[in-house]
Amino acid sequence: MTRSWVPGADESLFGLDNLPYGVFSRPGEAPRVGVRVGDHVLDLAPVLHDEVFASPTLNAFLARGRTAWRETRARLRTLLAADRADEAGGDRAVVEPHLIPLDQVTMHLPVEVADYVDFYASLEHASNLGRIFRPDEEPLKPNWRHLPVGYHGRAGTVVVSGTPVRRPCGQRMPGPSFGPSARLDIEAELAFVVGTPTRPGERAGAFEDHVFGVTLLNDWSARDIQAWEYVPLGPFLGKSFATSISPWITPLDALEHARVAGREQDPVPLDYLRRQSPWGLDLTLRVELNGETISTPSYRDMYWTPDQMLAHMTVNGASLRTGDLYASGTISSEGAFGSLIEVTWNGAEPVKLTDGTTRAFLEDGDTVTITATAPGGIGLGEVTGRITSAT
Repeated sequence: MTRSWVPGADESLFGLDNLPYGVFSRPGEAPRVGVRVGDHVLDLAPVLHDEVFASPTLNAFLARGRTAWRETRARLRTLLAADRADEAGGDRAVVEPHLIPLDQVTMHLPVEVADYVDFYASLEHASNLGRIFRPDEEPLKPNWRHLPVGYHGRAGTVVVSGTPVRRPCGQRMPGPSFGPSARLDIEAELAFVVGTPTRPGERAGAFEDHVFGVTLLNDWSARDIQAWEYVPLGPFLGKSFATSISPWITPLDALEHARVAGREQDPVPLDYLRRQSPWGLDLTLRVELNGETISTPSYRDMYWTPDQMLAHMTVNGASLRTGDLYASGTISSEGAFGSLIEVTWNGAEPVKLTDGTTRAFLEDGDTVTITATAPGGIGLGEVTGRITSAT
């Protein structure tokens, strides 16, 4: 581990081997780009003398591509390294005035989301929902093991962590009737942020040439609305009301020690979906409901890996845009699930909290927080949201 002169950074999940990017502001100031170091955010524009970081989103920086991403990361690691603190030239003296405690800033949506796609990449999650929604059929549809199933979500309702989530209304059964969802759920996911675009008709190249980094995502889901509407075209109003993401984007280069080969696939995928390099990720998530841990699913058990999702998303010539966001779908592993519908088996086995209350699905006032860690002492920040009434 490379050590830093920033107080507390080496003991945190946000040391020099991490350095996630976000957009922050202080009272009376415009939002701009920073990097998290320990419990501080580093204001990048005055440190790197680059106005791209004075922008209210990361998009302009992401569009510069992989070489620029790596050069910037290397420069920051040098400026913040302990062995450079007192060198002639005064790195610490120059940088330290631009370190701001996190409790003095407001975090904003880190990217202007261009398009949003949500996949369904967990074998356990897909099988469990198949058993719940279609108990008299095979859990998996025939295509599931042949391609990463996904749907296009609503980019305009992607919000930053901490934004209240209003209970959605819609048609639901029995009836159908109209009203607030009574089966509001979460989906703990990992999302991938695209930097380098492609032209229409052009397939994406190597995963790491296009994807800048990852962020945690909660795909809030109204299960009663979803169950009634999803046949034959899939999720719509049951998903589109809100999707929360962490304010921090962790660069792929910070996850080198988390890379694994990925789960064995049977049948062998078609050629365009063959893995060219190992982009499975060894991440452990933690899902908390009102401060209590209810599940710790593992991302390394996902069936489809993010490079395969990217290849499938662009194989028909659909173009990538800077700021595109695509997500893994619910992260569930053997015995550890990323959604309440699985944890409570569609409400039949409610979660009992320490205050004596139980939850089958979310109630107004509930707060959900999702965090994740990777090998090497890397944290992915958190994504949190509180449910408010539909009225």
